[in-house]
Amino acid sequence: MNSRSREDRLVATFVSVADSLVVDYDIVDLLQTLVDDTTGLFDASASGILLVAPSGELEVVVSTNESSDFLGMVQAKQGDGPCVEAITSGQAVSVPDLDQVDARWRFFADAALRSGYRSIHAIPMRLRESTIGSLNLFRAAVGRLDERDAVAAQALADVATISILQERAHRESDLAREQLQRALDSRIVIEQAKGILAQRHGVDMGQAFELIRSHARSSQRRLGDSARAIVAGELDL
Repeated sequence: MNSRSREDRLVATFVSVADSLVVDYDIVDLLQTLVDDTTGLFDASASGILLVAPSGELEVVVSTNESSDFLGMVQAKQGDGPCVEAITSGQAVSVPDLDQVDARWRFFADAALRSGYRSIHAIPMRLRESTIGSLNLFRAAVGRLDERDAVAAQALADVATISILQERAHRESDLAREQLQRALDSRIVIEQAKGILAQRHGVDMGQAFELIRSHARSSQRRLGDSARAIVAGELDL
């Protein structure tokens, strides 16, 4: 990717995320667009987002493939890992070489290496003193994000966080919890719908998701609504 087209894509991603500040939006589609775009922008092989649920538990909300989804769930279940540390510390966590990870994260590192990843970079999604999740980049090559990429990735994560938490001041806590819970609830039904389509049409989970996403966009429905219709037997793509 040449520098001009990369700059254009970065600007387009910022515009896409910032648009949610002023218009009604589908939070799952917004976050999926964010991970899809950041994967290409920062030379990652996969990306995903962990969010803190209203219950306090960590949940994978979106990911670009099944392996990054699994690696997020592994960390959420264990309550440890670079992505979890980015959330608890509010600071970016970079593991430039997964072969060099000590015993603390060895299980996660071995799982990541088996999936073909050699490094990971976890960027906190934060607003002032609150961190609500992490944007996680899995890369096939060793090495850190360069300084400019790290700054850009953090800026995108910050804008996405503001998008999630945007609201009237007097309704801040209630709306934030509602938005996060909606995203988590939608993920469950989307996963169910993906499984139904994958089995029914003999496609993989990624292709099944794209079928749901395309239908939602073409019919101007939320991803969760299309998925619920599939699970209920009201829609067959």
